[in-house]
Amino acid sequence: MILRHLTIDSAEPYELARFWSAVTGWPLGDDDKPGDDEVLIEAPAPVPGLLFIRVPEAKTVKNRLHIDWMPDERTRDEEVDRLTTLGAKLFEDHRTPDGLGWVTMQDPEGNEFCVERSTIERGL
Repeated sequence: MILRHLTIDSAEPYELARFWSAVTGWPLGDDDKPGDDEVLIEAPAPVPGLLFIRVPEAKTVKNRLHIDWMPDERTRDEEVDRLTTLGAKLFEDHRTPDGLGWVTMQDPEGNEFCVERSTIERGL
């Protein structure tokens, strides 16, 4: 088995894919356009892409699955600031005074995701 995509339910797939494309730097699929019911952002191999699918119902409860991100070009706090500028919202702040911890954020449709300490902060 190969993990090909992570699929995310969405009210507006194209708009949400554009947000995540800005977050990741990964391009939208060549054929994707506004109003499409399915929109893919293509990750570099072997990372799975993110596929956004239109669903009629709104998100009402906490995600059963979410993505944890580790910045590789910025610190965790710089990344949180960047993501907020792109339209994400701070949901839960789990940072500790000693510099450890993570931040749980929400994308523009309320899907939770976490930002961990960066590769630099981990000494990687």
